[in-house]
Amino acid sequence: MPWLSILMAVPVLGAVGVALLPKGSDKLAKQVALLVSLVVLGLTVAMAVQFSPNGNRFQFEEKYSWIPSFGVHYGVAVDGIALVLIALSAILVPIVILASWHDAEGAVAAPVRDAKGATETADVKTEVVPPKRSAKTYFALLLVLEAMMIGVFAATDIFLFYVFFEAMLIPMYFMIGSYGGVQRSYAAVKFLLYSLFGGLLMLVAVIALYVVAEKNTFMFPELIGAIQDPTTQKWLFAGFFIAFAIKAPLWPFHTWLPDAAAQAPAGAAVLLVGVLDKVGTYGMLRFCLELFPEASKFFTPLVIVLSVVGIIYGAIVAIGQTDMKRLIAYTSISHFGFIALGVFAMTQNAQSGATLYMVNHGFSTGALFLVAGFLIYRRGSAQIADYGGVQSVAPLLAGAFLIAGLSGLSLPGLAPFVSEFMVLIGTYERYAVPAIIGATGVILAAIYILWMYKRTMNGPTAESVKGFTDLNGREKWVVAPLIALIVAFGFYPKPLLDVINPAVDKTLTNAQVTDKQPVSTVAEKKGAGQ
Repeated sequence: MPWLSILMAVPVLGAVGVALLPKGSDKLAKQVALLVSLVVLGLTVAMAVQFSPNGNRFQFEEKYSWIPSFGVHYGVAVDGIALVLIALSAILVPIVILASWHDAEGAVAAPVRDAKGATETADVKTEVVPPKRSAKTYFALLLVLEAMMIGVFAATDIFLFYVFFEAMLIPMYFMIGSYGGVQRSYAAVKFLLYSLFGGLLMLVAVIALYVVAEKNTFMFPELIGAIQDPTTQKWLFAGFFIAFAIKAPLWPFHTWLPDAAAQAPAGAAVLLVGVLDKVGTYGMLRFCLELFPEASKFFTPLVIVLSVVGIIYGAIVAIGQTDMKRLIAYTSISHFGFIALGVFAMTQNAQSGATLYMVNHGFSTGALFLVAGFLIYRRGSAQIADYGGVQSVAPLLAGAFLIAGLSGLSLPGLAPFVSEFMVLIGTYERYAVPAIIGATGVILAAIYILWMYKRTMNGPTAESVKGFTDLNGREKWVVAPLIALIVAFGFYPKPLLDVINPAVDKTLTNAQVTDKQPVSTVAEKKGAGQ
């Protein structure tokens, strides 16, 4: 059964169906989109059950000639790493659709203050930025984006991967630019330009890889080990890595993310940070290490420095943010530093932890963005200073915010703790000093999360907050699965690690690295002909 093709076809057909609904049928469009996303989730679960962690590396493989003259194939398959990221996408999309019931009605800009700048009066008015397109277009774009996300993780033909890598930009660009906040046009264009620049570099590297390898194919498994010249590896590595570093984003390529996440609707921000950005770290792990092993070892010290700087920088800047969504975006820059650190530490613990972190970060940051979206919808402002005492009037909302926040700071017992601990332990096995410095990010995370919670949820109840309603039935269905997954994988991550570990082992083998053996030693042995 062509599982992966079906997983991509269902949301595309669903998007077409939603788009063809008659004008004014917004509620029906939402219901159809939700139903289609649940079908995709069910199919993903059915496929995952049949995956054998100890079987062939790539399973559910499909390979059809696409452009024979250039050796381009429609090639898709999954290993354990790709499978868990596809599952992450399939889980988040229906949650996002349910949470985005009102996202297409217009973005809240900011409270309209009186002459004295008062923000705590009960009658503060809010400005709403009307959407440029209809609600059914928004939900059709969500389904198209789901198909692209599944495709980019499933692609085993590098040219096909590039196509999905670029195609993902289109629905996200329109979701930010048509349904976002006051500065949505600026944020959408910035997001697009950064991504297109990275994609252009990768396209040059993909073409050069095809020419130099002389294999007449873009199939990833057949290109492993094809480039032997160290200098050529370094140039090709740079083309791929910069594109992935922008996508991740890794410091200092991060500046587009806070603007895009702050201006995007909450649901779009969840998929942007929770899934799309993972394509960058996934690409580093999948393509950079295995296609260019010697170059990866050469650039490892630089990447580790960038990762550690990103961990500290993202956390420090997050502490100073006054906008909730920008704060969460900066925390993600810090978290992506941890993921990149784990990828390039090149140990089993670190890379397994980095892959697990990609999944857990999607759940924890997704929950934070969605709860923040519920707050903004009620209050009409993303400014932290416009809140206070929410816990006394909406305890369930405050409780969901607390659990999501505690998972963001990697509290033991919640899912991100396991992955962050594995990254730091695995990094320490090879690079002790960066691991110790990176660990300070855990302390900084406690500051920015707990301080944000204190200012918004505790203290005297602001006048503008007293009329808040608690989570309604739809919102409970949104946050309950995320909290359940955060707690479940915090106590029992074994099902995910059982799938991830064999794939990571294959990655280390193809990257010509022996676990727990310093990279410099491996390089020296190879240079000496041992």
